[in-house]
Amino acid sequence: MRTIIATFLSLTIPLTISNYAPKMALNSEPETSESVVRESIGLVRLPAVSPEFRNEWTPELEAEFQKRAQAIINYHANKKRYGNAYGENEKRSYPNAMFDFLAGNRSKAIEFLQAEDPQADQHQHTDGIDFYYSFTLKGQIRKYFLFGDFLDPEYKQRMYEGAKKWTAKDPLTNPHPIYGYGDGSGKDWDISRRGLWVDGRNTDNLRAMREIAVYLMAEETGNEETRLLYKAKIRRYVWALYHIGQGEWDSEVYHGHTFAPYLSLYDFAKDPEVKYLAKAALDRLAAAAAVKYYRGGWGGPVKRDYGGANVVYGSGAARTFALYFGDNIDPIPKPELDTLHMITSTYRPPLAVVALARKNFDKPMEILSSKPLYENWKEGKDRQPGYWETTFIGNSYQMGSLVSTFPDGDVAPFKLVADNSQRGVDFFVANTGRQWVRQGKNPGDQIGQYENLLIWLRSTDNNLPFFFQFPVTATSEVEDDIWFVKLEKTWLAIYPINLSDRTSVTISRERLAQRYANEQTFKATVTGSNYGGFALEVGELSTHGDYENFKQKVKNKSQLDLSNLANGKIKLKGSLEKTLELTYNQNNLLPMLMRNGQEHKWSENFDLYNSLSSEEVSISLGWKEGTLKVKAGGYDFQTTVTADGKVFLNPQ
Repeated sequence: MRTIIATFLSLTIPLTISNYAPKMALNSEPETSESVVRESIGLVRLPAVSPEFRNEWTPELEAEFQKRAQAIINYHANKKRYGNAYGENEKRSYPNAMFDFLAGNRSKAIEFLQAEDPQADQHQHTDGIDFYYSFTLKGQIRKYFLFGDFLDPEYKQRMYEGAKKWTAKDPLTNPHPIYGYGDGSGKDWDISRRGLWVDGRNTDNLRAMREIAVYLMAEETGNEETRLLYKAKIRRYVWALYHIGQGEWDSEVYHGHTFAPYLSLYDFAKDPEVKYLAKAALDRLAAAAAVKYYRGGWGGPVKRDYGGANVVYGSGAARTFALYFGDNIDPIPKPELDTLHMITSTYRPPLAVVALARKNFDKPMEILSSKPLYENWKEGKDRQPGYWETTFIGNSYQMGSLVSTFPDGDVAPFKLVADNSQRGVDFFVANTGRQWVRQGKNPGDQIGQYENLLIWLRSTDNNLPFFFQFPVTATSEVEDDIWFVKLEKTWLAIYPINLSDRTSVTISRERLAQRYANEQTFKATVTGSNYGGFALEVGELSTHGDYENFKQKVKNKSQLDLSNLANGKIKLKGSLEKTLELTYNQNNLLPMLMRNGQEHKWSENFDLYNSLSSEEVSISLGWKEGTLKVKAGGYDFQTTVTADGKVFLNPQ
């Protein structure tokens, strides 16, 4: 292991992109050229980074990236209108203009990017430049540092002078000259409500946009006191990523929104220590994405789930990280605007992380992980995890589930994603809902999982129904009171526990109905006087040969013991002889589990990642230990962030 203290190279280099995309070969020798983007945008030059800052890619991977990047640029090019710059609408309009610039429409794009802000009267203290809204800041930073050479010198100088005033003191504590500390009225993001010189909202993604923008502009304008303050804030966040986790963990909506500003820190920071903090953050966030990404799907439990991502490319995070990870025959529909930052950055995820995302390793693998409480930077929230997650990766599917001591309305507690040769991935999702599967870790729900076995139990005191989502292409039948579901390469055996017969439901909301047009949804109500739910066993070719054999083995060998259900105890013996036993916990909602006869102790499973697999493939990150290790596809990767926030790297 070695401490990284490297000199940032201030050289600039053109970026070119080729038009071919040969099949990926992860075991090829890494590409050693500095960077690659489109020939037609060669005027856009990125800061060079020394080899010690880089994760080198193979030529084949880079060519795939370039092809997807070109398709994304083409998708976003030639818009008649970019949008407007009122409020935080730059979150869309600035990337739209920058994409159009990359497509060759430079004059139009630059004219928009340096147009007077419609709220300039509220930004006179920063020379009329909007340095307030977090989403605006994300675009302002890339506009200034990457496209600055194309701005009118007078406008760029005005941005500089405004930023110098903005960072002369901490803008998060500086009262706004018009609105002071805010009056609490208006919309959540209004300047009048929150006041100050910068957007004070504190979700992970908004904090990242704010803190990185303040840091970079303080560094650029020489406001050293503010720079050091925000360097410490960034160091604290990166420490949290490596020691207790991300409060907005694995969000299907916001994961890319946190990732993108750290690309700017990586690309434009001058302080080598900060640049390495940026790289450490990006590597950690990319690894988290790699666990959840599956052929264009976003699988398993997630925080801040909005309930619309249970289809291939339904997740904004999946559409973002598909640029890096690919592994789907279809182009990315409606690619996320955050991909602008990826396309115009020199950063690439480690090869081991890409292999993990593509599940390019010997399977199966089970990963136990913990997730922190939201707003984990607050006092006392780093004492223990808030959630415990189990992920099982088979040869043709990935299944994940979650437990916690409390209900949580924006958490998705269970998803299964499975191979589909036509569209990439199928989803099987179950949860309580209103007319369809909705996000939420509901009161009283307790889930236990051991590899391909799962039990979901709730007290009938909570009389919420279950909703189940399958693809329309799935074959579904009932034999011996077991619901069998045949996906293309993956098969499900669902044991209803005090559930009524399934009834088909229709999604009434038109937008969601269109999104889920290729899915089918069923409803089953909880019956009985004590507990209800279901048990699940999953099979595939490598374990059961074929679907008919899977059904026969389940009917002949699997056993569901409900003899002690009145006391909340269930035991499932799978067709492969492994067992999962769940006892409902009345005290804290963490079920008591026996996994193949071994007690599962939540207090001994605090690790952020702990893969239960062979030495050939793994991901590990201990609780408050700070060392992330990923081994997959023949590649090894390791990064350590110490308790005091120093970064140590091992080459991949």
